[in-house]
Amino acid sequence: MLLGKVASAERTVPRYTSYPTAPHFVSSIGAAAYAAWLGELSRPDTVSLYIHIPFCRQMCLYCGCHTRATRRAEPVEAYAGRLVREIKLLAGHAGCRRVVHLHWGGGTPSILGPDLLRQLVALLDVHFDLTALREHAFELDPRYVTKDLARALSDIGVTRASLGVQDLSAHVQQVIGRVQPFAVVERAADTLRDTGISDLNVDLMYGLPEQTVDDVRRTVMLVHRLGPQRLAVFGYAHVPWIKRHQKVFDESALPRAAARFDQATAAHEALTALGYQPVGLDHYAMPGDSLAVAARAGTLRRNFQGYTTDDAAALIGLGASAIGRLRQGFVQNAPDTAGYSRAVVSGRFATVRGFALSADDRVRGRIIESLMCNLECNIDDVVARAAGEGDDAGDSFEQEIEALQPFVSDGFVRIDGRRIIVADSGRPYLRLIAATFDAYLRDSRARHSVAV
Repeated sequence: MLLGKVASAERTVPRYTSYPTAPHFVSSIGAAAYAAWLGELSRPDTVSLYIHIPFCRQMCLYCGCHTRATRRAEPVEAYAGRLVREIKLLAGHAGCRRVVHLHWGGGTPSILGPDLLRQLVALLDVHFDLTALREHAFELDPRYVTKDLARALSDIGVTRASLGVQDLSAHVQQVIGRVQPFAVVERAADTLRDTGISDLNVDLMYGLPEQTVDDVRRTVMLVHRLGPQRLAVFGYAHVPWIKRHQKVFDESALPRAAARFDQATAAHEALTALGYQPVGLDHYAMPGDSLAVAARAGTLRRNFQGYTTDDAAALIGLGASAIGRLRQGFVQNAPDTAGYSRAVVSGRFATVRGFALSADDRVRGRIIESLMCNLECNIDDVVARAAGEGDDAGDSFEQEIEALQPFVSDGFVRIDGRRIIVADSGRPYLRLIAATFDAYLRDSRARHSVAV
């Protein structure tokens, strides 16, 4: 992969797991709006569920998630009780619907333990139709994968496990506070497969403190021995103004833009040489994996969990900070467990902010998602589809197309009429290319991570 100008890579832009992005959510969208939107789901509509568990045994210093460290059982058990209330509350508004994707994230959702996991899934099974599940995914810290946990995950129907690895070099692990030798990760993968969970994802990172190109290459080669079907290779997002624990890093130890380029290139070259297909911006999958199949077919989607094959009518978030998506817009639960708990205990949704989509938002969101997923977009097709669904684009997008000319000059983008095609060399710049269609970014005061 050719990687272009370092200056562009140093620009900060959103990751576009939604449009508009979360910094633009407003407090005027609350529990009442969410309840009304749920009520407008039609009976045949399928839904996907995301369950957020905001606890870990210890805090990893690179972490950008909504989570906190605890070694006590009491807060975790209390939180599980709040999830029970929220599931029952949700069932009163959207129960009995077919669930096609179920995803557990965090934090470290396995901190719930086998018994609570079984209880929560049993409750979901009472109130929703889980027989249509296409994927049941679970994020895991390899250090805490035990035989009992693996059996419980198999019992509740988990089909895909995602292992957080990041980097396998001892000196990097020491700096980031996540010490897990390869043997630990290998044992976790073997334990999961022994219980029948054979679909494995691995999350890696580049741009970490003290990390080098050789570290990235070595990690990729070791991880390949595990035989994962999918990998995500994320650039570390240094956002100490949001995540204060990141302030412990010596910023001089962070790889600069050119070094991040080199690390991303090394990961890409190593993974493609091993037979993985690039998917979107930062994912890789074996050609037979459903994610790679969707990428080739042009049906790939993007949401708050990253790239997905999920095509449900609504994504419903459960738990503190969880974000949901419906046709009308986005909703987010209170990020703090105390605020979340007060809401569900009182019998109301914990929604504290969201965004009601306009027709223009939906059209721009589709353009951005198409670019991020398919590396191309036919604007006329998007506008025509929107019109068929009652959304008037209200914009010719000529200014945005003109704004892409620098990428055209660099060979990263080709424009054929109103069709935009991103070259493979432009893949690292997808966020920047997509940002051209972001109507909110120019006047935004939100701070984002660097583009590459």
